[in-house]
Amino acid sequence: MEKAPPGSGGLIVAAITRVYTIRMAAEILGRTEDLLWDLSDQLEPEDGMLWIQDVGGLETMAFTAFGLQNLREIISDQIDHVG
Repeated sequence: MEKAPPGSGGLIVAAITRVYTIRMAAEILGRTEDLLWDLSDQLEPEDGMLWIQDVGGLETMAFTAFGLQNLREIISDQIDHVG
């Protein structure tokens, strides 16, 4: 990580610029939304899972690129390598 300018008191951290809705994540990962819903309880915000809030109280789950990577690992460990 890059250090912040002197006197700023912090580190420079890359900002999240894109998230993928659960529908898009399912398409990217070649899995169903239902499966991702079931697996998402293993992820926290720091793991790349977050909620998108819309008007009227509508919400949808979304994932950062890091979240997609974590989902891939969970799928590999718990679904693809079961046996």
